[in-house]
Amino acid sequence: MESQVHEAAIVGAGPAGLAAAAALRAEGVQALVVDKAAAVGSKWREHYDRLHLHTERALSGLPGLPIPRKHGKWVSRAGVVEYLEEYARHHRIDLLLSTPVERVDRENGAWKLATPSGPVRARAVVIAAGYNHTPHLPDWPGKDSFTGELLHSARYKNAGRFGGKHALVVGTGNSGAEIAVDLVEGGAASVRIAVRTPPNIVRREVGPLATQRLGLALRYLPPAIVDPIAGLVQRLTVGDLTPYGLPPSPRGTYTRAREGQIPILDVGLVELLKSRRVTIVAAVRAFEGHDVILEDGQRIQPEVVIAATGYLRALDRLVGHLGVLDARGVPLPHGGKAHPSAPGLYFIGYTNPISGNLREIGIDARKIARALGRSRRT
Repeated sequence: MESQVHEAAIVGAGPAGLAAAAALRAEGVQALVVDKAAAVGSKWREHYDRLHLHTERALSGLPGLPIPRKHGKWVSRAGVVEYLEEYARHHRIDLLLSTPVERVDRENGAWKLATPSGPVRARAVVIAAGYNHTPHLPDWPGKDSFTGELLHSARYKNAGRFGGKHALVVGTGNSGAEIAVDLVEGGAASVRIAVRTPPNIVRREVGPLATQRLGLALRYLPPAIVDPIAGLVQRLTVGDLTPYGLPPSPRGTYTRAREGQIPILDVGLVELLKSRRVTIVAAVRAFEGHDVILEDGQRIQPEVVIAATGYLRALDRLVGHLGVLDARGVPLPHGGKAHPSAPGLYFIGYTNPISGNLREIGIDARKIARALGRSRRT
């Protein structure tokens, strides 16, 4: 492994890494995809059972292979896994699995990926280790004293063992909203959602039109134009949720999306709020024995708390020493651009645009392939 220098190495065998490998192959650049998991798409295998893509199938395929029509308009978690397996086979992607990459360094004009089984060397490297890499659980005071069950949404699979229990979901991203719906449908005794900042909520589709397509049409316009349009659509299709504990978001849909806060694409939460089968409460301040203490001083006693509190990119250990991350740990370059201090090092999959993450991955994969194709010819 140490003597061979690959044309390109890709860290991560999820959608971003596989798309980059396929796009590179189309440009005549052979890449080795390295992943710590034993199979492609490991994060998708871990997601909760009821998850479906919030972007429609026709706009979610990766370069060189559409998602088959048999998976329907909104592809299930299992369908995504099946598609990624077929994608790797179809493009004959060279995989090195069960091999965690510990660090990436520049050495003698090439890149060295340190792994437990020895270094992998390559002239170019694509980091595709995942937008949702490491579950983030806030350091709430007293959380270790909580006598109920506290788990991150990454460990939630389905509502089966929570039937008849009082549940609190913390966080109002798409995962938190969908898990709340799943808990209600799965027979939880009660479901509350703890909210710090009211989210923007839009319908996943309006009639036959997916909201993603509206996002595509508006994505290059300034927020001053897009936010009022999105606000109008929201008022007409979702309505005023203030009586149910969710006043309008303090910032517009597009403004927050550019900050990385994608709106909730509703798959049932709105109706459950209006029927009061899901209740909104204040943000969590602390835990104390049986009690969860909320920011408004209220104490509640849920039997299970599911923290849909997001993920960290966790790139510091891998490339933090190279000067390519901003203060939040997010890559400074992205897509087909490399940082001046790290030539030949690319990042893919670290944006979450309103036009759809998988669609954007495909675009960036082609940009990276073109950039490496050009450098290969010079």
